[in-house]
Amino acid sequence: MGNDASTNRAIVAVLGSDRAGIVARVAGELADHNANILDISQTILQGTFTMTMLVDLEPMDCDFAVLHDAFEALAKELGVQITIQREELFKLMYRL
Repeated sequence: MGNDASTNRAIVAVLGSDRAGIVARVAGELADHNANILDISQTILQGTFTMTMLVDLEPMDCDFAVLHDAFEALAKELGVQITIQREELFKLMYRL
């Protein structure tokens, strides 16, 4: 697996007030588009929920923009912030 792998992966970040079902709904949206969760981290700090996922986009059945738009709609519905960014761009921005 070389640098090309990062073009098929994305970072999904979720931030907002904790409530039941956030993980299930975000994971469900990914599953609905055949994207696969490779790694996940979540925490709740004084009622603020944060989650970061590394996602494999290779098996996805839609364009990246479709998934991005689906997360925008889900974020509004859940009252949280959801961002999705290609891993290669994320690494460039944060120099990981």
